[in-house]
Amino acid sequence: MCSRFLRFAGLVGLVLLVQRFWPLPSLFRGWESASIARLDDLCPQVEGLTPATHEALLQSLDQEFGSTEFKLKAYESLGGAVRIPTESYDDLGLPSEDPRWEIETKFHEYLESRFPKVHANLKRTKVNTYALVYEWKGSENVKPLLLAAHMDVVPVNPTTYDDWINPPYSGYYDGEWIWGRGSCDDKPGVIGSLTAIETLLERGFEPSRTVLLAFGIDEEAGGKVGAGAINKYIIETYGPDSIAMIVDEGGGYDDLGGTVFATPGVAEKGYMDIRMDVLTPGGHSSRPPKHTGIGILADLITELEVHPHEPELVRGRTYHQGLECRAKYDTSFPASMRKLVQQSQTSDAKLRELQDVLIDFDPMFYAMSGTTQAIDLVGGGVKVNALPEAVWAVANYRIVDHSSPAELTDRFIDITLPVAAKHNMTLDAFGKMVGSQGPSWGTIRLSDAFDSALVPAPVTPTTGSRPYELLSGTIRSTLETHLRTDGLPMTAVVSPGLMTEMKTLRHVCTDADTRFYWNLTKHIFRYGHRGGADGYNGAHTINEAIRGEGFLEQIRFFSRLILNADQSDLLE
Repeated sequence: MCSRFLRFAGLVGLVLLVQRFWPLPSLFRGWESASIARLDDLCPQVEGLTPATHEALLQSLDQEFGSTEFKLKAYESLGGAVRIPTESYDDLGLPSEDPRWEIETKFHEYLESRFPKVHANLKRTKVNTYALVYEWKGSENVKPLLLAAHMDVVPVNPTTYDDWINPPYSGYYDGEWIWGRGSCDDKPGVIGSLTAIETLLERGFEPSRTVLLAFGIDEEAGGKVGAGAINKYIIETYGPDSIAMIVDEGGGYDDLGGTVFATPGVAEKGYMDIRMDVLTPGGHSSRPPKHTGIGILADLITELEVHPHEPELVRGRTYHQGLECRAKYDTSFPASMRKLVQQSQTSDAKLRELQDVLIDFDPMFYAMSGTTQAIDLVGGGVKVNALPEAVWAVANYRIVDHSSPAELTDRFIDITLPVAAKHNMTLDAFGKMVGSQGPSWGTIRLSDAFDSALVPAPVTPTTGSRPYELLSGTIRSTLETHLRTDGLPMTAVVSPGLMTEMKTLRHVCTDADTRFYWNLTKHIFRYGHRGGADGYNGAHTINEAIRGEGFLEQIRFFSRLILNADQSDLLE
């Protein structure tokens, strides 16, 4: 035994000696991690992009942007915009008929007065009466850069006025925050891009690439009146697939473990509202059936809620790409998860294991990697002693990016059909009779509540795509030269983000307008360049406010993007 051990030990020593002077092939080296993808291969980054031909102009702009005079003027430009309550309502009529649209005229006049050089040098077109498209004509025949934003805001509930630290339409700057509805969503997009262009015009800059500004008026109500009409105008004027890239509101950036992660939205979940109507015979409440229509509806809702959509981590999809970036660059990311992310590149078993871990690790995992379901509306019944003849509910769905409305409705029918059979009800599923067609006690009718079905957005190309490289380089150069005084790290990483009406990191990620722009370009980026700590209390709620320094960085981003797009060969 001892001699065999010594011979084995000698062999091991010989192997180690040979390895010391003559490394063995990689097949034998690192066998323990052979199934793990190289961390270096994950989440490739581009260098910060600075326009070489405009470098002196850029430095001069940053000097001006850092001055107190410029900051106060810019903050007041946003504050003045906030003071005009361009509220958007779900029941707005046509712009030519509903007087509530007229507040947009006042907003137009404000923009004219605040940005005189823009209105003297750019062609402005009013689309569908109140939406705006500005054209800054370039000298070269190349595809334009389009910067999009929306001028409307969600209404403020009058009962909450007293809960605001500063009045909701004050536009007050208190030395740190600019207060009021729209200060985050999305008047910084409007005022920030106009401020950038006004400043460039003051410097005598003339673009070689045309820059378009597209400002919607009803993004908070679906975007059809504004962005829908803007799409038609651009198609008629420039044609389909005529835009080099589009940047609209969306993701932002956050400090994670000493590295700033920026997450431009490159994918967007689909959408659908499904209405459930339960129609039953009426009658007196003193002689009720075993289950009233409300009881049947409750049974249906219960079945939906006990069969939620399960999340699925899909290799190569946007959420998984974001994990790759965190595994590589986020020093606070757990080592065990970093290894799982690496292994999940090639192992389905490790991909499932990573999914199981994410359920507890990331509170956003369910919402980001699966179709979400929320029963939000319910109604029915007219009197306490009368059996309800018609009751209804509406379920809201945000469809995961690898699914579809058709897949959702098929699943919905599968869950509903047993409930209909249980209560001897006919099932009218989206206009088609399903299941037993014999005599029944009533009808369950399923329908698209508001003609709302929307497939998930086409995924914007990322790694290896030149427009993505342009955007990434611009984001990194803006972050790595920021003028903030709050200690934000200069080290920056750009990671693909998934858009949905929720918070990613700390950014409200929602954009109803870009769905109308899919035929203009495949390079659509939903990115607002705002820090996670730059919103006082988020959007769509009380005490909406933006940090002044955060808004200043948005202006810097727009300026750099315009200059980079102007001289770069990364765009068509």
